[in-house]
Amino acid sequence: MTEQNSRLGIGLMLAATFVFSAQDGISRHLAGQYNVFMVMMIRYWFFAAFVILLATRQAGGIRDAARTTMPWIQGFRSLLLIAEVLTLVTAFVILGLVETHAIFAVYPLMVAALSGPILGERVGWRRWLAIGIGFVGILVILQPGFGVFSPAALLAVAGAAMFALYGLLTRYCGRSDSAATSFFWTGTVGAVAMTLIGIWFWEPMTAGDWAWMALLCVTASLAHWLLIRCYEVAEASVVQPFAYFQLVFASAFGVTIFGDALELNVVIGALIVTSAGIFTLVRSAIAARASRRDGAR
Repeated sequence: MTEQNSRLGIGLMLAATFVFSAQDGISRHLAGQYNVFMVMMIRYWFFAAFVILLATRQAGGIRDAARTTMPWIQGFRSLLLIAEVLTLVTAFVILGLVETHAIFAVYPLMVAALSGPILGERVGWRRWLAIGIGFVGILVILQPGFGVFSPAALLAVAGAAMFALYGLLTRYCGRSDSAATSFFWTGTVGAVAMTLIGIWFWEPMTAGDWAWMALLCVTASLAHWLLIRCYEVAEASVVQPFAYFQLVFASAFGVTIFGDALELNVVIGALIVTSAGIFTLVRSAIAARASRRDGAR
């Protein structure tokens, strides 16, 4: 078992969020120049190669990594992640990184809200209150009824909902399958599905954009590796609140590189959503510790 190191875990989480944000910026650039299906297909090719390489280096190899007790759910969650990535990248192009990530930050609250009906977990009144406050923050960002509401903002909401469901299904599969198995299915099923779609949208790319594509593939794999290492060396309850730094990094990229506007309502709404999400994560950690104490008695 890996020795727990909270400080290293926090550092790895911050590094992962920075790399994920860079990946999102590159995805926005490429999807603005080429068909998003082709961009995601090439990205998934590299991702699949990465997870297969990891599987071959583990005990049991690819056979053990692929073995699952619930193939239909594993397949569905893998396809769900594809839909989420395509939706979010489209939102990056239409809305920009700042507004998309500000709305997407609501996904931990969606996880908390859906954990009861899907996983049978108990959600107390404090967390329900935080969920409600978080959705108020989303309304502040979207401003329905004020000025011109952009229906494209619903892309970010849909992306957050799909990612929340993906996370819950991953936890559900984790009751019987290892993390390595879920990771293997995510990469391989995703690559097959995206190839069946993306191959019909192939476009010639410039040499410069092939370099950006290569960097996108590297950052995607590096970010996942950093996240895996993060959860190996530190408890999720310690490092998860630092995942919100992705909103900070993505906003910085959006403003400085892509010229995204930093609207006051987006900043206020993002602060509300982030605060509610961190509170929810803290309450979940407290409940988990209490449950472990009760189980030890």
